[in-house]
Amino acid sequence: MKPTFLALTLAATLPWSAYAAEYRQIQADQSAITFVYQQMGVAMEGKFRRFTAQLQFDPERLESAQATVEVDLASIDTGSADGDQEVAGKTWFDTSAFPTARFVASRVKALGDHRYEATGQLTIKGKTQDIVVPATFAAQGQSGVFDGRFTLRRADFAIGQGPWAAFDVVANDVQIQFRLTARTGE
Repeated sequence: MKPTFLALTLAATLPWSAYAAEYRQIQADQSAITFVYQQMGVAMEGKFRRFTAQLQFDPERLESAQATVEVDLASIDTGSADGDQEVAGKTWFDTSAFPTARFVASRVKALGDHRYEATGQLTIKGKTQDIVVPATFAAQGQSGVFDGRFTLRRADFAIGQGPWAAFDVVANDVQIQFRLTARTGE
């Protein structure tokens, strides 16, 4: 009985990193990309219904971490069919010419306490910006959950042109929030 107790005690004291695994397979049904913005001073929310992500993440081998996220911009859900149609049009996302937004991480850095920063490039409407995306990561059995948020400035990507270019009706800052659930690779 004592050897079993000793083995369990030793196992409990091992660092969690000893159990690190590489997370690769995104579980779309347990993942989400949402956004929050101000319209005439009122907070508005929306989401994207379709996106894909390729991921390679092992908390013990960040030098080999990779991530590419592509969002189908026509899958936007503003809470209104008219709003969805408006933002898919030429003055906003121009989804017929630019169907996807794409983020490609070039580096992932550990910040401690399960917090990370992914540095990479975000491309929307043919315009590319370097950005840093903070996120937390929590292992949950065979899955891992990445939660994060960052601010996108719509003027940087020409989102909202013509009469929508001013920020008096729709604010420049859009808070992008995400939860990506991934399984370990087989």
